[in-house]
Amino acid sequence: MINEQIRDKEVRLIGEHGEQMGIMSARDALKLAKEAELDLVKVAPTAKPPVCKIIDYGKFRYEMARKEKDAKKKQKTIEIKEVRLSPNIDVNDLNTKIGAARKFLTKGNKVKVTLRFRGREMAHMQSSRHILDDFAQALEDVAVIDKAPKVEGRSMTMILTEKR
Repeated sequence: MINEQIRDKEVRLIGEHGEQMGIMSARDALKLAKEAELDLVKVAPTAKPPVCKIIDYGKFRYEMARKEKDAKKKQKTIEIKEVRLSPNIDVNDLNTKIGAARKFLTKGNKVKVTLRFRGREMAHMQSSRHILDDFAQALEDVAVIDKAPKVEGRSMTMILTEKR
């Protein structure tokens, strides 16, 4: 809220150079802001009484937008990469998939390991669980199991995250 939008009877005022000017009526605070050719901006509306500051509103909005942009730049998004396996996978193929998963984990991503079952393989789901266990065992130096192996429809999934 700025200038005339502030409807409170009393406000705590902070001057244009950051000095405390005390508690006064909103009308007097607005008058002081007009004399300085600046805006009266409510910076802490939940405080009792609300805190208002005499500042250039355009400059204030620009600074806030810049801070948000910097914060967005610094945050890292974690992606979930998927590695698909089948129950009759060979040792070398499994090692290749483990290498891919290791690369994803070192880049800071989570890895979803999916064991897909087709046709008659559905009858032997529980006997294929050892493949996911071996996968997790091979990556235990860089990864930790985030979600344990779980059967969902025609597949068994497990999520691995990087060790901290």
